[in-house]
Amino acid sequence: MLDILAITGPIYLCIVLGYVSVWRGWFAPADLRVLGRFVVQFALPALLFNAIASRSLGEVLNPSYLVAYALGSVSLLLGALWFARRVGGHSRSASATVAMGMCCSNSGYVGYPVLMLTMGPIAGVVLALNMLVENLFKIPLLLAVGDSEGQAHANLWHTLRQTAKGLATNPMIACIVLGLLFTLLGWQLPGPVARTVNLFASASTALSLFVIGGTLVGLQVRGLRRQVAQIVFGKLVLHPLLVLAAVAGLPWMGLPPLSAELRTGALLMAAMPMMGIYTILAQRHGHQAIAAASLLVATVVSFFTLSGLLWVLKAFPT
Repeated sequence: MLDILAITGPIYLCIVLGYVSVWRGWFAPADLRVLGRFVVQFALPALLFNAIASRSLGEVLNPSYLVAYALGSVSLLLGALWFARRVGGHSRSASATVAMGMCCSNSGYVGYPVLMLTMGPIAGVVLALNMLVENLFKIPLLLAVGDSEGQAHANLWHTLRQTAKGLATNPMIACIVLGLLFTLLGWQLPGPVARTVNLFASASTALSLFVIGGTLVGLQVRGLRRQVAQIVFGKLVLHPLLVLAAVAGLPWMGLPPLSAELRTGALLMAAMPMMGIYTILAQRHGHQAIAAASLLVATVVSFFTLSGLLWVLKAFPT
């Protein structure tokens, strides 16, 4: 078990350091927003470019992984939307917030550091594949569902188109496309430029975890326990189970099975807490309280669930 804690320990120690730094006043919440913006605008895009440009096209565009992760995630997304609407009686935007919390993993800030420590360089490829599924499918769909509340059904497609246009200016998507272009054409960056990109990419791991910890300061769970429990259970338990089922079903869909590394990567990515911008996206419809409380609980509980999952994967390799 000590070797498992050697993997998860540094991850959560960085999160705790970020929390303490804001709690003690060493950093202001506004400082965390600046650091977070640096990670999103520069560090993670550089990391994604390096992960893709340094590998073959077949490794990066893995149809089996994309189908399995998308199928498991979208199954949960649709189920969560139905449950929140029909059983929970929530509004369309509130249902989209619940579904987003259950199926959108923190791939960059928490997932990549965990996979980097457990799997090495393949972590960058898994991150890029996840970013494609999350940014091209799940997040645009959920934002469109939330934004369509009280509007005609036709406006749902208009919102989807507007969201897609926004993705065109997303630096992470741009660097994924650029990395694919370099891989396809066999290009390489000049030495000084490549070293500069490496410097930015190396800044992403510790800084992203520090930002996550700082953003947890002040979040509260009072009065929201039942709904928070449902979202956290969906994210940390149902999401990895559904992705695992989709991975197992690949041969039935006529697709080649995943390698052991990619199976492990998909399962671990699905088991991560929800993305760090979850609260920000929920704020646009006034659901930031439930999002913030769920993010806090899922981040804390994931220390135990991830440690347990890593132990299981070590004892019973996939």
